[in-house]
Amino acid sequence: MKTYLVGGAVRDALLGLPVKDHDWVVVGGTPQALMEAGYLPVGKDFPVFLHPHTKEEHALARTERKTAPGYHGFAVHAAPDVTLEEDLARRDITINSIALDLDKTSARGQFDQKLLNSPDLWASSGALIDPFGGVADLAKKVFRHVTPAFREDPVRILRVARLSARFADFTVAPETLKLMQQMVSQGEADHLVAERVWQELAKGLMEARPSRMFEVLRDCGALPRLLPEVNALWGVPQRAEYHPEIDTGVHLMMVLDMSARLNASLSVRVACLFHDLGKGTTPAHLLPRHLGHEERSARLAKVVCERLRVPTDCRELADAVAREHGNIHRSGTLNPAATVRLLERCDAFRKPQRFEDILLACECDARGRLGLFESAYPQRGRLLAALVAAQSVATNLIAEKALASGTSGKLIGELIHRARVHAVQDQLTWDIPLVH
Repeated sequence: MKTYLVGGAVRDALLGLPVKDHDWVVVGGTPQALMEAGYLPVGKDFPVFLHPHTKEEHALARTERKTAPGYHGFAVHAAPDVTLEEDLARRDITINSIALDLDKTSARGQFDQKLLNSPDLWASSGALIDPFGGVADLAKKVFRHVTPAFREDPVRILRVARLSARFADFTVAPETLKLMQQMVSQGEADHLVAERVWQELAKGLMEARPSRMFEVLRDCGALPRLLPEVNALWGVPQRAEYHPEIDTGVHLMMVLDMSARLNASLSVRVACLFHDLGKGTTPAHLLPRHLGHEERSARLAKVVCERLRVPTDCRELADAVAREHGNIHRSGTLNPAATVRLLERCDAFRKPQRFEDILLACECDARGRLGLFESAYPQRGRLLAALVAAQSVATNLIAEKALASGTSGKLIGELIHRARVHAVQDQLTWDIPLVH
């Protein structure tokens, strides 16, 4: 029984990147042998075990055979006679099909962290096992499928797209892109389950260049199948005086990359992704104007979120940003009463942190435009100042006095609203430029 370090840990170490997770494959082992050694079984679809001390996952070497369309249509064979090369052959791309033989290194025990600090010594020691040319593809910065069996798992389309967002200077090998296109045309992408689509999209959105994920999905034809609402934005014009990039799809990619640049949370990045969906349904005779696109965007975002089973926090933020981003951009022209109404619609008094996220998404939208990447977004600071001013109102005292005088609940709310308006009026200035 022999253990090898495989996959992303080897890849990232060779690239000089921090290694976060360690994946291990066990060759020549059996479930019984691993359990007798203290490993804890956790795998359902194939044999995976947790190391008794490190708790890292160890999978028995296995092969896979396609039995039905989609992600779950596989028969797994794990046995002591499965070789390391056979296990590596079932993996998606060559840069993930590199293994490290610990017995040919200076590692002591199950894992020695110093080992990852010396990847330049792996090849000379014979510790590096690379039957499919992954090291060469790392040097070329290319994503290339290992074998034609790549076509058997549609999730691999999403993985390549997601890795493109992480390694933005890598390209997809022409033969791999062609294979992905064939998979889409043959309907493999249609069998992807919502949970897996969301999982990969969420990971890709959190990478350094999320736009690359969508570029690859468009190039292989998967985006119209997975997110037709997003795909519809390319080729839709906007007013050049507000959007020098003109194309709505191009603008969306700039917004997503701005969200990464500003280290936005996942919910903010999802809101950025869905904020302009309504522009894809603007009647042609209205273009390049998009009157009422905010409400249409909110409706479409709801449809997409339900289809992909997006978490509630992401759904709620996406809805608020879709509905209110235009008003927030124009907030410099709002009087104090309209400003307070905007705060109320955004539920800013109950959820001030979420309101900050709404404003961050709007800043990404405003700065995700050609030539405006370094522009200021004073609306954010102004509205946060308005919220602080409105929060200074002693609502409890107002309510107590009103109740003591017999005032009804509806009127109490109006009294609080008026007090907040007065507080905001004393705080704000009105010199914020328009953004559309």
